Amino acid sequence: MRRLIACALCVLCAAAFAPHAQAYLKLGTRANGRLVTLQWRTFPIRYFVTNRGVAGVSAPQLEATVERAFATWDGVQGASLSSQFAGFTSASPLDDDSVSVIGFVNRPDLDRVLGSTSFTFDVVSGEVVESDIFFNSSFPWSVSASGETNRFDLESIALHEIGHLHGLGHSALGETELRAGGRRVLSAEAVMFPIAFSAGTTIGRTLRADDIAGILDLYATADERRQTGSISGRITKNGSGVAGAHVIAFNPASGKLVAGFTQANDGSFVIAGLEPGVHVLRVEPLDDGDVESFFDASVNVDVNFKPAFSTRLIVVPRGGTARNADITVVAK
Repeated sequence: MRRLIACALCVLCAAAFAPHAQAYLKLGTRANGRLVTLQWRTFPIRYFVTNRGVAGVSAPQLEATVERAFATWDGVQGASLSSQFAGFTSASPLDDDSVSVIGFVNRPDLDRVLGSTSFTFDVVSGEVVESDIFFNSSFPWSVSASGETNRFDLESIALHEIGHLHGLGHSALGETELRAGGRRVLSAEAVMFPIAFSAGTTIGRTLRADDIAGILDLYATADERRQTGSISGRITKNGSGVAGAHVIAFNPASGKLVAGFTQANDGSFVIAGLEPGVHVLRVEPLDDGDVESFFDASVNVDVNFKPAFSTRLIVVPRGGTARNADITVVAK
């Protein structure tokens, strides 16, 4: 067994380990020279909630909020997911006890970390056997339906962390601005964006197209896989592959954005869970934020290139893959 940590932060974010060159950043591990995706294999996912609240959030309110966040992921059409509240517990979310626990922990030393998700999993199969989530009680929290000024929305952060619990890493579909002390989110097209919206807002309670495509990539039913498609290709510069490039598929008909990354040295990528039809493909460097928020240090991320578009429209087939969607970029 092995532990893996993924974090959501209010200003900056710690790394989530990225396993292989497919859409999103699916969490994973290396085993015998191969990359294994972290996934739950047994459903429903049973979780406990700590019997301790914080100022503004009682233990029953914490449980109700977490249950709503799980229900949002469980409700994704075409995904084979289910969860079950198993009861309250005095155990800590940081205990390695083969029991999934969600609750508050006071960590003032982690002054930018709103929440964190940890795993115990089989390093050979990638099957998750335990996943704990803690919310940092050194921050002010709210469960108000409309949000509260200067308090972070618990449901939004729970939705993000439960995305990690299911095996999703971070999405780069967002825009930030640098300011004193870190970055502020201007917009985000994914709940799994690694930087939280400012306190007082509830925008993060709604899954976006990228989140839905990501969870379907991991847990889609056989019928759902026959209804969606994917794009594969390579990003190259000077004849060599570009690692760490952010590749975005835009559907002009629906307005949906779904993105992935090149995570291998050959610059290859796959973006799955796409609606059939015409897509515009764009690639950009991962230079709006810290690379460590998305990639393990072992990935040699290249940010020295200019954004570029595919020279052709990409038609995604139903139940199939639009291949050879290659884009050549040039250095800045």
